[in-house]
Amino acid sequence: MNRSPSWHQRQRNIFLVASGLSTAGSFAGLTAKGWILMSGTDSPMLLALHFAALSLPTLLVSGPAGVRTDRIGCEQVLIQAQWALLGAGLLGALSIPLLEGNAQVAMLLASTLLMGIAGAYELTARNKYCALLVEEPRKLAPYLTSFSVVFNVGKMVGPPLGGWLVALTGASTALSIDALTYLLPIVSVIWLLKPNKTIEQLSSKTGSSTLRSAWNESGPVLRHVLKFTGLICVVGFFHPGLAPLIAADTLGPDPRDLGLFTSVLAAGSITGGIVLQRNSHKFSSRPGLTLGCFALITAVAQLGMASSSMIPVVLLMVWLIGAGTAGLLSSANLITQVGSKQVLRGRMAGLSQIAFLGGGGLSGLIAAQLSIFLGLQATFAIAGGIGLVLSGWEIWRRGGLQMNEIKSA
Repeated sequence: MNRSPSWHQRQRNIFLVASGLSTAGSFAGLTAKGWILMSGTDSPMLLALHFAALSLPTLLVSGPAGVRTDRIGCEQVLIQAQWALLGAGLLGALSIPLLEGNAQVAMLLASTLLMGIAGAYELTARNKYCALLVEEPRKLAPYLTSFSVVFNVGKMVGPPLGGWLVALTGASTALSIDALTYLLPIVSVIWLLKPNKTIEQLSSKTGSSTLRSAWNESGPVLRHVLKFTGLICVVGFFHPGLAPLIAADTLGPDPRDLGLFTSVLAAGSITGGIVLQRNSHKFSSRPGLTLGCFALITAVAQLGMASSSMIPVVLLMVWLIGAGTAGLLSSANLITQVGSKQVLRGRMAGLSQIAFLGGGGLSGLIAAQLSIFLGLQATFAIAGGIGLVLSGWEIWRRGGLQMNEIKSA
């Protein structure tokens, strides 16, 4: 049945809005958890473990998530993952009134770990699901990047909401909102959206449709994109995990200071996402230059964080870090999706998650250890210096790489 372009646009907007509102609630909950852990223990390593619990499951789960998505279909995996996220969010909310001390900390970490596992499946399926909501293949790239912009709007709104809710009503309210917002994408996918399932290509259910086979079939250029993304994330993608520590060190210990920090970070992410969205085809046609430039922005901003303690300068650097990292991660996701065959896209989304979220989880643990022994400013200086070298090398060696090389790989 033929549908009008406006009908397809409404479908895409429904999915974007539902996902954005869910993201806002999710980040409100994560901010509340981070503040609880920071105020209760004052431990940078525990904050890093909290972010690692969210991100490191991708190293083990994203592969099976991608394989399952390509084998049974993205919509089914998406719905299952959203129900699992709802359950994990409720677990965290219940831990506040029911538990205290170490038991509460353990339950909060367990809630985040389960969210990380479910989120790996959700993100993998969502990437492939987006292709079923566009009527023309050429609209996939702008839609994927528009999704990134809406995601980052939710990421900007959520943290101050979480900070204010913690300050005014307590952490349990913030975590409850986090859990309930997962109902929005569940309702939209089950009852409101009508994706074109006929264009989805499923892989065989044999041992040949594995993560390794997707890696081999993706070609050398996409493999390089994944390698560089993973490496640069290990070096400098630690700010989400250490956000409460960075905010307390640079702005203040109040939960609203954490909300301001994460909001400025998200504002930068929105900027990076908008720039990428408006130039999606142009930027994806030069993967080496695009990834290298966004990594360079992040590295320069980290060096700025290391060299100044003035709040206006710090907020500007935080904004640049948000723009650089969001552009890097969204570009990696965009390039691996539009540069691969439809039958591989679930597994390619899984590989992308392993690169940037797995790398980010490791980065948080490394940065936490460095901050304990050397201090936060020295940690920023080390990460920024290494990132500067790696991004400059990428621009010099791979800046001329063309998208048509990916399509023929």
